[in-house]
Amino acid sequence: MRTSNPIFSRWGAARDAGPADAYAYRPVGATVGGRPTDDYATNPYAPGADSSPRTDGTAATMDDVIIRTGTTLGTVALAAVLSWLVLPVDEANIGRSYGIAMDAALVAFVLSMIQAFKRTPSPALILGYAAFEGVFLGVLSSTISTYIAPGVVVQAVLGTFAVSAGVLVAYRMRWIRVTQRFTGFVAAAATGFLLLLVTDLLFSAFGAGNGLGFHSGGLGILFGVIGILLGAAFLALDFKQVEDAVAYGAPREEAWLAAFGLTMTLVWIYLEVLRVLATFNSDN
Repeated sequence: MRTSNPIFSRWGAARDAGPADAYAYRPVGATVGGRPTDDYATNPYAPGADSSPRTDGTAATMDDVIIRTGTTLGTVALAAVLSWLVLPVDEANIGRSYGIAMDAALVAFVLSMIQAFKRTPSPALILGYAAFEGVFLGVLSSTISTYIAPGVVVQAVLGTFAVSAGVLVAYRMRWIRVTQRFTGFVAAAATGFLLLLVTDLLFSAFGAGNGLGFHSGGLGILFGVIGILLGAAFLALDFKQVEDAVAYGAPREEAWLAAFGLTMTLVWIYLEVLRVLATFNSDN
């Protein structure tokens, strides 16, 4: 089962020794020979003649994923707090601080792309991405809190936790079922969303003022809510990928990819929640 997350798609991709269709989608719950068909039975993650999952202590566990995700998110949070404190956004310094934040965002993007195309996870790259992403988020959040909506950052953090907890409960209760149709719908919706976002940026850059109107009013709030829903869908895909990888013996080092993917999704959700709250508060 692949996900729309560019990092998590690695967790289901066939590797050098695996057959081309080893990870082809099959309905959730389908079995072959009494075993689930969306497992790792025929891939390089399952060593041995019987192609059974790893039992030698080298497989990733849920604890591995939780610890690495906590480390990565903690790095984002620490960098965000430090940048909030040391990069002032008053009228005299906002230009410099915002320039640093944009540079940090660019570095974070480059690091994420390097990791996305690497064959193995690199903790240094992942934590570097988290640190630079945190700098960007810290300055952006401070600016919005100072000039648009005081107190909105705490609300955005709580909103991100609420969305994440809600998706986790819904996933664990099987109210959300990650199927091929679900995955395809999310991919199509995300493509349309990103195309609209790029078009809006182009309109704004070439003098169309407020672009397509996604930055204010009811349309801006609606666009942000759609972004939050897409983030929630990404999170469900990520939960499915983690569940499958842990259950069927992905190597321990791949827990770093889980942390990376989850962090990217949670940052997406936070930014969209922040956008909705800032738009709502600015309109009032």
